[in-house]
Amino acid sequence: MAITTREQLRALYAQPGERALRKQMAQLDVHAQRFIALAPFCVLASAGAGGALLDASPRGGTPGFVKVRDAQTLLLPDSGGNNRLDTLHNLIDDPRAALIFMIPGVDETLRVNGAARLREEDEFTGLFAQERQRPKLVIEIAVQEAYLHCAKAFMRSQLWQPATWGPRDALPSMGRMIGDQIGAGFVGESDSETMARYRAQLAAEARAGN
Repeated sequence: MAITTREQLRALYAQPGERALRKQMAQLDVHAQRFIALAPFCVLASAGAGGALLDASPRGGTPGFVKVRDAQTLLLPDSGGNNRLDTLHNLIDDPRAALIFMIPGVDETLRVNGAARLREEDEFTGLFAQERQRPKLVIEIAVQEAYLHCAKAFMRSQLWQPATWGPRDALPSMGRMIGDQIGAGFVGESDSETMARYRAQLAAEARAGN
């Protein structure tokens, strides 16, 4: 039977404990701010208008690349990507945003929910002038919820344990996979060619930022 109501769903699970309920905050406390300062990676989720599909976008940089302006405000630079602008389109149509911050080797994560605005003013982009590349715009997020998420998912997956990692060649190269998806006439890159292109793009960003 498909579960279609909250009552059916709740019947399958125990009630959440007091700790799980009370840990949710309406702002970033000192621990959440420190977590963000140490995180080199997060995933940003957004939703489009009119029932459009959701989007989850990986974002990365040096630890602290997302800046805490104050306990209610995060600033996330929009670094160069594939120029599809899926996340940015979504945030124009629907400002709701959700982030999950990760620190390598730490099994706990930090979840932040809020509302986003896209800012191109120098007041915002200038805060990232010393980064690899000054962004064209900054995603300003008004924090509405923040809470630490337990370690069980990372413990189950052993994500940070190199001994559990499979070999990279278990997958074809990215170029081969995209070539197969696009179809005849597309010449895919080798792994080494893809990595060389990525490095060249990152080096160009670094030169532009200096």
